[in-house]
Amino acid sequence: MIISVRIIPNAKKTEVVGYEGKTLKVRVSAPPIEGKANKELIKLMADLCDCSPSEIEIIKGQTTKLKLLDVPVLPEI
Repeated sequence: MIISVRIIPNAKKTEVVGYEGKTLKVRVSAPPIEGKANKELIKLMADLCDCSPSEIEIIKGQTTKLKLLDVPVLPEI
């Protein structure tokens, strides 16, 4: 399943904020340096989807705040 995610790096804590239209808004505490924020996003989404991080893929937006993720199931939010 493909979902749109807007990521906010350098937050105080990693959490899902909610939906902004059809886009899931997520705060991550990691900085957007060397893929650290992406790794933290993938870990959070894997926890929410109850799957392995290797099952989550960033299809588009590796270096932007707006991303398209391929997840096995829609996360419970």
